Amino acid sequence: MWVKRSAVVLFVASASTPAAAASITANPIRKVVNLLQQMQQKVTAEGEKEKELFDKYQCWCQTGAKDLSSSIQSAETKIGDLTSDIKESEEN
Repeated sequence: MWVKRSAVVLFVASASTPAAAASITANPIRKVVNLLQQMQQKVTAEGEKEKELFDKYQCWCQTGAKDLSSSIQSAETKIGDLTSDIKESEEN
Protein backbone atom coordinates (compact mmCIF):
# COMPACT_ATOMS: atom_id res chain seq x y z
CA MET A 1 0.00 0.00 0.00
CA TRP A 2 2.83 2.37 0.88
CA VAL A 3 4.46 1.70 -2.53
CA LYS A 4 1.27 2.63 -4.39
CA ARG A 5 0.93 5.91 -2.47
CA SER A 6 4.55 6.87 -3.13
CA ALA A 7 4.12 6.07 -6.83
CA VAL A 8 1.03 8.30 -6.99
CA VAL A 9 2.86 11.10 -5.16
CA LEU A 10 5.82 10.85 -7.57
CA PHE A 11 3.50 10.88 -10.57
CA VAL A 12 1.64 13.95 -9.33
CA ALA A 13 4.92 15.71 -8.48
CA SER A 14 6.35 15.01 -11.90
CA ALA A 15 3.16 16.17 -13.60
CA SER A 16 3.30 19.46 -11.74
CA THR A 17 6.15 20.76 -13.92
CA PRO A 18 4.85 22.61 -17.00
CA ALA A 19 6.74 20.51 -19.54
CA ALA A 20 5.60 17.25 -18.00
CA ALA A 21 2.05 18.46 -17.66
CA ALA A 22 2.00 19.58 -21.28
CA SER A 23 3.30 16.23 -22.50
CA ILE A 24 0.71 14.36 -20.46
CA THR A 25 -2.25 16.54 -21.42
CA ALA A 26 -1.25 17.41 -24.99
CA ASN A 27 -3.33 15.60 -27.52
CA PRO A 28 -1.84 14.20 -30.73
CA ILE A 29 -3.27 17.01 -32.84
CA ARG A 30 -1.60 19.65 -30.65
CA LYS A 31 1.70 17.78 -30.98
CA VAL A 32 1.41 17.79 -34.77
CA VAL A 33 0.50 21.48 -34.81
CA ASN A 34 3.51 22.26 -32.60
CA LEU A 35 5.79 20.28 -34.91
CA LEU A 36 4.42 22.10 -37.95
CA GLN A 37 4.91 25.48 -36.27
CA GLN A 38 8.50 24.59 -35.40
CA MET A 39 9.08 23.42 -38.97
CA GLN A 40 7.62 26.67 -40.30
CA GLN A 41 9.99 28.72 -38.14
CA LYS A 42 12.94 26.63 -39.27
CA VAL A 43 12.03 26.91 -42.96
CA THR A 44 11.51 30.66 -42.62
CA ALA A 45 14.94 31.07 -41.01
CA GLU A 46 16.56 28.93 -43.72
CA GLY A 47 14.79 30.98 -46.39
CA GLU A 48 16.17 34.22 -44.98
CA LYS A 49 19.70 32.78 -44.95
CA GLU A 50 19.22 31.50 -48.51
CA LYS A 51 18.01 34.91 -49.69
CA GLU A 52 21.04 36.58 -48.13
CA LEU A 53 23.39 34.14 -49.87
CA PHE A 54 21.56 34.58 -53.16
CA ASP A 55 21.85 38.37 -52.91
CA LYS A 56 25.59 38.07 -52.29
CA TYR A 57 25.92 35.73 -55.27
CA GLN A 58 23.95 38.11 -57.50
CA CYS A 59 26.22 40.97 -56.49
CA TRP A 60 29.28 38.84 -57.22
CA CYS A 61 27.89 37.84 -60.62
CA GLN A 62 27.19 41.43 -61.62
CA THR A 63 30.52 42.82 -60.48
CA GLY A 64 32.37 39.76 -61.75
CA ALA A 65 30.84 40.13 -65.20
CA LYS A 66 31.80 43.81 -65.33
CA ASP A 67 35.33 43.06 -64.20
CA LEU A 68 35.65 40.24 -66.71
CA SER A 69 34.38 42.33 -69.62
CA SER A 70 36.75 45.20 -68.78
CA SER A 71 39.62 42.73 -68.46
CA ILE A 72 38.80 41.23 -71.86
CA GLN A 73 38.56 44.66 -73.43
CA SER A 74 41.94 45.74 -72.04
CA ALA A 75 43.50 42.45 -73.16
CA GLU A 76 42.16 42.93 -76.70
CA THR A 77 43.62 46.44 -76.75
CA LYS A 78 46.94 45.09 -75.54
CA ILE A 79 46.90 42.38 -78.22
CA GLY A 80 46.52 45.05 -80.89
CA ASP A 81 49.41 47.08 -79.43
CA LEU A 82 51.65 44.04 -79.13
CA THR A 83 50.85 42.94 -82.69
CA SER A 84 51.84 46.36 -84.04
CA ASP A 85 55.05 46.30 -81.93
CA ILE A 86 55.94 42.88 -83.34
CA LYS A 87 55.38 44.07 -86.91
CA GLU A 88 57.57 47.13 -86.29
CA SER A 89 60.37 45.03 -84.82
CA GLU A 90 60.21 42.60 -87.77
CA GLU A 91 60.57 45.48 -90.20
CA ASN A 92 63.72 46.74 -88.47
